[in-house]
Amino acid sequence: MHDLRALRETPELYEKAWDARGLSGAELTARILDLDARVRAAQTAGQAAQADRNDASKKIGQAKAQKNEAEAQRLMAHVEELKRILEEQGEVERTLADELKGIVEALPNIPADDVPPGKDEHDNVEVRRWGEPFAIGAPKDHQTLGEALGLMDFEAATRMSGSRFVVLKGQLARLERALGQFMLDLQTAEHGYVEVVPPLLVRDEALYGTGQLPKFAEDQFHTTDGRWLIPTAEVSLTNLVREQITPEEELPLRLTALTPCFRSEAGASGRDTRGMIRQHQFNKVELVSITTPERSDEEHERMVACAETVLKRLDLPFRTMLLCAGDMGFGARKTYDLEVWIPSEGRYREISSCSNCGDFQARRMNARTRKAGEKGGRFVHTLNGSGLAVGRTLVAVMENYQDEGGRIAIPEALHKYLPGLTHIG
Repeated sequence: MHDLRALRETPELYEKAWDARGLSGAELTARILDLDARVRAAQTAGQAAQADRNDASKKIGQAKAQKNEAEAQRLMAHVEELKRILEEQGEVERTLADELKGIVEALPNIPADDVPPGKDEHDNVEVRRWGEPFAIGAPKDHQTLGEALGLMDFEAATRMSGSRFVVLKGQLARLERALGQFMLDLQTAEHGYVEVVPPLLVRDEALYGTGQLPKFAEDQFHTTDGRWLIPTAEVSLTNLVREQITPEEELPLRLTALTPCFRSEAGASGRDTRGMIRQHQFNKVELVSITTPERSDEEHERMVACAETVLKRLDLPFRTMLLCAGDMGFGARKTYDLEVWIPSEGRYREISSCSNCGDFQARRMNARTRKAGEKGGRFVHTLNGSGLAVGRTLVAVMENYQDEGGRIAIPEALHKYLPGLTHIG
């Protein structure tokens, strides 16, 4: 959500920002300011009519006390007319306010000053690269490897659930579980995140707060009782501070959860239809930070480093990308993507996205902070990132650790989670 007062004071900032997002900034800003002015004019007219009505009501009693029935009748008729005006102005105000809200809540966050310009992924900027791609003669993709081992079954998943599902068995199922446990232990024991087991089903307000509703309803799974399956634990974790005032002394809050995630992939028709890269259901370790405006940039860099550590410990080659304005998610003001090397494709693929949302989500959730002894408060800043997507990490491990015979070596960091197992197959 956006600050209308700031938009009134610096409309050029919003014009430029929405232009960078591929929208018509001048047109949008002009429309919002016009609606905002009309809403405030209706409010002023209504307030004036109410004040006039209150004054006339007092004078009715005075007229009756003076036995001036004609004046009393005139004032009563005037009060009725003012009542009609109040109802009309109230309806005008509600209609205009709803239209204004509908426009503003569908507009993306304002990019940070250091976000590069650009339209799509081709304009993203590589920040750093770690590790060298493994030398694999003729790498097989993870689906070929998993099916050859008899431990990955897409056909059975399709029979029961349709496309974009998979069944993992035996040692691959153990490896997937070990990866999630390793990530959780790393983020809690070494990086100070607090583990949370959150709800997987949430109400409209929760998805609205983090920005998935109303604009991205088709990307979510909706239940028959009006709830939604979470697309990421970001929704549940961030909403823990919804409608709360968190003491500044308790910030930053660093939260993590390993949960199933559910996405309809409505806009992904024809993309990544083979394998586990793009699934309707997958496990992910999510990182969420709640902090003050002064510390959010620092916290963002820290979160990215925490996610990178997972890939370093697994010895998986990756690169860190700073996303351009046109490629960022709806609620983000600045985003880094981690992209891991996928040998069968000969390229890097996204495995984590870490975003600083500023106060964008906090305004939608009314999440505030204040120092002890102070009155009022201010909006917190919220950040989220994958630490990591477990399914895509499994893909990366399988493909980068394969040998010519189709076996998969277990990364050393996972040995304690898989005692006695050094290879799969």
